[in-house]
Amino acid sequence: FEVEKEKQMKVNEYQELAARTINKGLTFEEQKFHALHGMVGEIGEIHSIYQKMYQGHAFEVDHVKKELGDLIWFIAEYCTAKGWNLDDIMHMNIDKLKERYPDGFDVERANHRKAGDI
Repeated sequence: FEVEKEKQMKVNEYQELAARTINKGLTFEEQKFHALHGMVGEIGEIHSIYQKMYQGHAFEVDHVKKELGDLIWFIAEYCTAKGWNLDDIMHMNIDKLKERYPDGFDVERANHRKAGDI
């Protein structure tokens, strides 16, 4: 994936910039639930775009990209509300995937994961 140099953004920078638009009137607990509801809503919007294709609508690439951006915003909000660094969460995920699939995806490993591998 090539991204223009000036458009590159660090994950923590994104999280910090996204946090500017969190409703400061919410408690951290309310922010957490706002983010959870928002994630589900954005997944629903993306799903709806695909569903409409069965009704003859064209696939709207830019619309999907915008909804994905909104989904990322809500993920960042959740992490912010929990006091977590989004970069750390991403590294944890990659570390988990490297351990689970050291040589890349493998159907056998996917179907027979170790106990406790979540």
